[in-house]
Amino acid sequence: MADMNVFEKWESDIRGYCRLYPTVFTSASNARQVDEAGKSYVDFFAGAGVLNFGHNNERMKKALIEFIQNDGVAHSLDMYTTPKRSFLEKFAKTILEPRNMNYKMQFMGPTGTNAVETALKLARKVTGRKSVVAYSHGFHGMTLGALACTANSYFRNAAGVPLEHVVRQPFGCETRCKGCNMSCGVDSVDALRALYEDSSSGMEPPAAFMVEAIQAEGGVHVASKEWLQAVQKLAHDLGALFIIDDIQAGCGRTGNYFSFDGMGLDPDIVTLAKGIGGFGTPLAMNLVRPEHDKHWSPGEHTGTFRGQGFSFVAGVEALTYFENDDLMTDVKRKGAQMKEHLEGICDQHSKHAFQVRGKGMMQAIDFGDGALAKKIATTCFENGLLIGACGTGGKVLKLIPPLTIPDADLVEGLETLSKAVASALEG
Repeated sequence: MADMNVFEKWESDIRGYCRLYPTVFTSASNARQVDEAGKSYVDFFAGAGVLNFGHNNERMKKALIEFIQNDGVAHSLDMYTTPKRSFLEKFAKTILEPRNMNYKMQFMGPTGTNAVETALKLARKVTGRKSVVAYSHGFHGMTLGALACTANSYFRNAAGVPLEHVVRQPFGCETRCKGCNMSCGVDSVDALRALYEDSSSGMEPPAAFMVEAIQAEGGVHVASKEWLQAVQKLAHDLGALFIIDDIQAGCGRTGNYFSFDGMGLDPDIVTLAKGIGGFGTPLAMNLVRPEHDKHWSPGEHTGTFRGQGFSFVAGVEALTYFENDDLMTDVKRKGAQMKEHLEGICDQHSKHAFQVRGKGMMQAIDFGDGALAKKIATTCFENGLLIGACGTGGKVLKLIPPLTIPDADLVEGLETLSKAVASALEG
């Protein structure tokens, strides 16, 4: 048993993930982590979606070592540096220009919640309005503005102050989720439109609509193309900004760089974080329409960590994976394999009516029972698989391994999950 006394003695009780994985990790490579006892774990969690390109990616590690040895500028606030220029040029050439996307890149802080806060602030500046439309099961971060848009009551109840200026609406799932009784389709958007167009409804037009194309932490709910298009149209008809939070589902996770690629969407702001730093070094970035970006005054929104040199260097290497279709083709293949395996689990235990949801290499199985999902995740950990729960009451197990996971590790992880499900149900 790993010695964890120092953590128990000195670290805050707020620690969470370590309670799911009660061991001390000492090394990691691609889709595996190894603890102090030498036990190797297949990683289906990947830093909550940060490590899309695996632990200690060799290409990134080489670039970072060279950068450090050459005394590269690691921290620069928002001053001009060669690694920042390289990242800007590479992102524009590799991601934006092939899609005919015209956006300014804003670096505001190290985490996704910084990106969301900045997007909300700008939307309110642009429109002069206060309220934001956000969605059931959505997750956008832990700081107060982002938390107001987050739906989970466990997180919201820790705020200590009112979380205001948000209108909550049902999310437009591609497939009706197990046990869902809400009207989640385009008809819900039509109903909201009718309220905003009724001058006696008491509804003021919002500053923005904040939406995930795939709700990751909320339970891996995939939005339909028609619903997203309807939300975008309503936003623009009302003079509001349409914001897509692509922090966990983006950066190649679904088999395309953006989770909303190919849907005919034209967001005003896209929030990104997690995978864009590549190596696990923190980086958050918003893509902002130039006409909205002009509303900022220099230094009006600032922060100490607005794009570290390490993150730019690793991020450039991450972008090389999108110079051709090889990785995304592989992601689609592996995603289909993951989905097929999960559906096999559901078929094997058909009397329980489990449900599979996901896209690309973000796949999940809804067990409908948080206690059962926790038992399965614990058994997985005991047998060398790291997997995380999400959704209401933690009833969904989410599979988000590194996109670069070797086939053998993927198969081993999936088989370990199958055995854990069978063991939990038999028990």
